Amino acid sequence: MSKNVLITGGTGLVGSRLTELLQEKGYRVRYLSRSPGKVNDVEAFAWDVTKKTIDTRAFDDVSYVIHLAGAGVAEQKWTDERKKVILASRTRSTALLKDTLRDHPNQVKTVISASAIGYYGFDNGDRWQKEGSRFGDDFLATVTKAWEAEADLMTELSIRVVKIRVGVVLSNQGGALKEIGKPVRFGLGAPLGSGDQYMSWIHIDDLCNIFIHAIENENMNGPYNGVAPNPVTNRDLTKSIAKVMGKPFFLPAVPGFALKLVLGQMAGMLLGSNRVSSEKIESEGFKFKYPEIKEALHDLLKN
Repeated sequence: MSKNVLITGGTGLVGSRLTELLQEKGYRVRYLSRSPGKVNDVEAFAWDVTKKTIDTRAFDDVSYVIHLAGAGVAEQKWTDERKKVILASRTRSTALLKDTLRDHPNQVKTVISASAIGYYGFDNGDRWQKEGSRFGDDFLATVTKAWEAEADLMTELSIRVVKIRVGVVLSNQGGALKEIGKPVRFGLGAPLGSGDQYMSWIHIDDLCNIFIHAIENENMNGPYNGVAPNPVTNRDLTKSIAKVMGKPFFLPAVPGFALKLVLGQMAGMLLGSNRVSSEKIESEGFKFKYPEIKEALHDLLKN
């Protein structure tokens, strides 16, 4: 098989770092993008999910597709219209990939699709969630279930499908760490709600290496949790960030009702507790570089 990898959502937070790590390992990367041409020296081919079009040259001599595309769940308030966009951006893009792979000659053997730990629902207390746990009944769980179902249809094409249920990604280039760190930098760090809710986090390099591990291990199939082995509470995460930054951490918790007033249903992502297990991906031989929150934060915040 070739070492050509086609990525959707390649210019996002995860896709950009994943591209770097793949190239370091000798893979040749190309993108599907709404803006074709060259993106950071990566060739990008056009696709339009709304119009259901793809430049099929993107699949020439490609063995692996990594599907990361989807509208950001935390970028805007969840109006009814925004919810439709979040769902459609995932299910329709996955369906377009499936239809193209079915109808156009190609050499794709593996599709690795991003998913999310939102599959398990907003709030599961301190109960460990594994890949066989029940899915939730809230909005994000419904989205994630439908997203995965579309990806699973590609198995009918004799394609190996791996789904990575991504946790809270920690990166120094943006995302959750940047947002949580903003008030901490000004000495205003505080837990959210009770502060006792579990956050299943992962260092961005470990997450990207899970995607690469899935490429290189043909026995992997189905869902895997993309989380570090040691989830932490919201209070401990914020306190650890403050400690690494050398900032105080003494303010009272931000009340849950205040977050709900500002964020509406989105507040559930911050106030709910998800303690998600990494046992299955570790059983496939994956070794985490950053299994503990303190070493992850020291790496990401050292500058």
